[in-house]
Amino acid sequence: MEMLMMKVLSCSGSRDVPCVFKSICPDRLPGLQPWTPGHNEAHRVTIGYGRKVVLTSSATVHSIEILNGDQDYLILLFFLGKLVIADSSRPIFLRAKHILIGNKGELHIGSPECPYKGNLTISLFGRSDDSEVEHSYFGRKYIGVGTGGTLEIHGQKKLSWTFLNKTLHPGQGNENSYRFERSWGKRGIITHVINPKTGDVLHTDRFDTYRSKDESRRLAQYVDKVETGQILAMVVNDEGSNNLEDLAKKALTKLGSQHFQRLGFRYDDPFPTYILELADEPQGWTFGDRIVVASTDYSMHQAEEFSILPCPTCTRNQIKVEGKPAYLHIGEEVDGVDMRAEVGLLTRNILIRGEMEPTCYGNDACKFFSFDTFGGHLKMERGFRSVHMEGVELKHMGQQSLGHYPIHFHMNGDVDEKGGYNPPTYVKDLSIHHTFSRCVTIHATNGLLVKDIVGYDALGHCFFTEDGPEERNTFDHCLGLLVKASTLLPSDRDSKMCRDITNGAYPGYVAKPRQDCSATSTFWMANPNNNLINCAAAGSEETGFWFIFHHVPTGPSEGMYSPGKSEHTPMGLFINNRAHSNYRAGMILDHGVKTTEANAKDKRPYLSLVGARYGPHQDADPFKPRVPALVHHFVAYKNQDHGAWLRGGDVWFADNGIGLTLASGGTFPDDDGSRQEVKNSLFVGESGNRGMPDLNDQSWGPGGPDHLNRSLPRGVDFPIRGMQIYDGPINIQNCTFRKFIALDGRHTSAFGFRLNNSWQSCPNNNVTDITFDDITSRVFFGEPGPWFSKMEMDGDKTTIFHDIDGSVSEYPGAFLIKEDNWLLRHPDCIDIPDWRAAICSGHYAQIYVQTRTPANLNMKMVKDEYPDKPLELVGALGKRNHYQQFQPVVMLSKGYTMHWDQAAPAEVTIWLINFNRNDWINVGVCYPKGTCHSFQTPAVAPVRVLISVFLSLSLMSVCCLPRRLLFLKIKAHNEKEDFAFCSVKGCERVKIKALIPPGSGPSDCMAEAYPKHTEMPVVDVPMPKKLPHYCNLLFPFQPHTPEHFLEVKLESYNTRFFHIKEDFAYTEVQTLNNVSLTPTTSVLITLRWFADV
Repeated sequence: MEMLMMKVLSCSGSRDVPCVFKSICPDRLPGLQPWTPGHNEAHRVTIGYGRKVVLTSSATVHSIEILNGDQDYLILLFFLGKLVIADSSRPIFLRAKHILIGNKGELHIGSPECPYKGNLTISLFGRSDDSEVEHSYFGRKYIGVGTGGTLEIHGQKKLSWTFLNKTLHPGQGNENSYRFERSWGKRGIITHVINPKTGDVLHTDRFDTYRSKDESRRLAQYVDKVETGQILAMVVNDEGSNNLEDLAKKALTKLGSQHFQRLGFRYDDPFPTYILELADEPQGWTFGDRIVVASTDYSMHQAEEFSILPCPTCTRNQIKVEGKPAYLHIGEEVDGVDMRAEVGLLTRNILIRGEMEPTCYGNDACKFFSFDTFGGHLKMERGFRSVHMEGVELKHMGQQSLGHYPIHFHMNGDVDEKGGYNPPTYVKDLSIHHTFSRCVTIHATNGLLVKDIVGYDALGHCFFTEDGPEERNTFDHCLGLLVKASTLLPSDRDSKMCRDITNGAYPGYVAKPRQDCSATSTFWMANPNNNLINCAAAGSEETGFWFIFHHVPTGPSEGMYSPGKSEHTPMGLFINNRAHSNYRAGMILDHGVKTTEANAKDKRPYLSLVGARYGPHQDADPFKPRVPALVHHFVAYKNQDHGAWLRGGDVWFADNGIGLTLASGGTFPDDDGSRQEVKNSLFVGESGNRGMPDLNDQSWGPGGPDHLNRSLPRGVDFPIRGMQIYDGPINIQNCTFRKFIALDGRHTSAFGFRLNNSWQSCPNNNVTDITFDDITSRVFFGEPGPWFSKMEMDGDKTTIFHDIDGSVSEYPGAFLIKEDNWLLRHPDCIDIPDWRAAICSGHYAQIYVQTRTPANLNMKMVKDEYPDKPLELVGALGKRNHYQQFQPVVMLSKGYTMHWDQAAPAEVTIWLINFNRNDWINVGVCYPKGTCHSFQTPAVAPVRVLISVFLSLSLMSVCCLPRRLLFLKIKAHNEKEDFAFCSVKGCERVKIKALIPPGSGPSDCMAEAYPKHTEMPVVDVPMPKKLPHYCNLLFPFQPHTPEHFLEVKLESYNTRFFHIKEDFAYTEVQTLNNVSLTPTTSVLITLRWFADV
């Protein structure tokens, strides 16, 4: 499957000069016959066996089918094409309903050594409701490359995209735009004095210089009194030059006015122009080309298109464009962060396009789109001989139906050297814009190079891997922006589509937005073993980069790998990527898709979003060593919700609602012993990129160190957090948080926690070597109010992390906990009211308490040292679940009691989580009087029960209690690895089954337990000494409002500006998941009853 270029042996005739091979352009090959089919939409063209033609002029035909290549040529001619497009000085326009390149057929437009220099348009026409029978594999309106087919398209070399190197301000050369409203009847010169920082109008006046010369003199005096640095805006209503005297004219001349002689109605320049400074020389960009400048604010809709104009005076990195920018586009580092807008080229000299109807017609897509979405498409069938595309523009391609995309590699297997392709298959230097279904689709295809692609204004996931087995593909220097929702898959759909499209769902089921659907992404990776390098996700309706997991391969790829492989596959390269202007997140590494059809048990549609967890291991084998997923030099800014939600990161952030969230399983670990890490990362608060108001897409309000109005990620009171601690265990090391400034009414903190969280919080969440610079609140544990709700969920109450070196709290080795969690406190804890936190010392672990029959009850847990301060828990799972799970953090070597708001559960299982060998706690469980119990542990776990003497009991022990409280001493007997939740022999636990007397009321034993079992508070682990070298560390800056911390945002570097110490720092992305461990796991627990002792 080699792509052989035609070369001719050229000799000088001299023995001293060797012969050389010279490349011949495809349209100059010998034996080609000129072809001019004319214009006839009914003409069906077949280029069959032995026919070799070159199209030399524009043509319109019904279709072209290129079949049965001739193999009778000498070896040098063996692989030459059947249809070649002439590189003409005149534009060529070819119209057809479809072009099919069949077995041994070839289509050539230029070559790698001889790029096509002319202007060629291939226009695919036709409607979705045509009466003609469509092709069984390719459908309608397509260029199709079948088995054995060759497609070689090589346009001119042009720079695909670069960065803006100087900020582009809205308006025509001004830094801020301002609009006067015309007011009829107020003749003369109207003035506004404007604050240049805020845009506030400080003063207004009107001077009727048409009627009165006195007004002219007053105008001159007014101008002289305007303070230096303020903006003086002036407009004329009706006419203002009739009595404008020299004194006023001189004053206006000093301001730069050139139009005071005729101050009547005038129009703005109808052809405004602007000079753009670019980071790279725009090779190949010419007059008339269209470009797009990406948004650098929260709204992706601030991307703007411009046309290039001639500019003889421009420097090598400048271009002149026609048009007045409506939005601010950053072209510089802001507070040390590379926030430059991407600038992409849309125009190429080879255009493949779909011809469109003026409006939508006759299909279900018209419920959601007012425009025609039946574009052209280009599809490659398995076994093609050769496909290489570069230097091509694709416009109005794709269809709102599965399998019809602008570029679609369908079930091709290996398309690089591994599959016998030399050179390997590639698509590069393309612009794919205004598409109706994705940009590039890779379906069960491996080893494809996708490079220097601009994907703009696309419906559905732009760069899309489909079924799960796609591996070793490389996306290099690809840009995607303005990626919108589509109807195709649940993950493509927005909220309305999600609810309205019922195909594939169980009868009567209505899909849930943000749960089953709503995941439109610029890069959708169905397998982690793909490479993303130097790519930019510059605006999507949901997410920039999304790594999603198919537990088993889906669609026609079913059976290609064993269940669970993708969740354990190591990640490919993820280096120097950036994401901004996305709604949900810059990056997500989480979740899966539903791999079964809708049924009565699970009514969700096929391929809906579901839970999944990522735990990479060598060879995707969970029994082999772990392999950390490395995220290098990731820049995320201006994402409305999360900068990133993932299992790790050497990541840099800017201006995100929540900078980084590392999540595990929420309950039991799947890949026990794994962890997530963030090292050597920079989080900068509200940057100098203030954005601009956009009432349709985002909030606008005060923020930043100067408290000036700026674009906000969500509501004006949304609590922005830099690092969101969630689940665990996580390790945060050598990170800097900068410019987290408080404003009244909005919470901001460098460290925060997931809002409305019902899941566990791991005491092995470690923080070390943290630097803070100009912030108001280092940590905020939350308080009831907007966004935080009532703070009644279990995860809201049990938050904790370990400050290893004291760089957060000033107390090395201390733990930070929520201030009102008395299960974890002792008398020497230090309250930090502004953080809603307490700094404590101690040894901490967790217990998971699973309850069955009933599962809808609440648990109250009380520490014996503080019986008047119970912790109320509602459980991590829904009340309709068949069991409930409570996940409190506990201080070791202490006593606790558990109480229930209903009759005690008939079955309680207590799991020891993060217990090291010999760690223990005492637990008293409340039951109704007359309850009988049985105790069960695995056979290898001895159980001892003490009433008055020790009795050795068997695996299953039964007894009835005379009292309501069952006291257990639970002790771990096995060693545990550093980051493991459970021991090396498995999770140690005990199951208690109870026969509850009928009609029993709530099992609340507080009156019996206390004060009888009250203990004096004891400090087992002394508080560490305060770091001596800090000067007022906890409050280095006085907040503007002491009761509140406020708005946070995040910023980052690009590799070009990377200077943190450890250049090879990485993130371990090995997650903990929601899985029950096998019941044969070794468990060693000692049970002890303290019966009225």
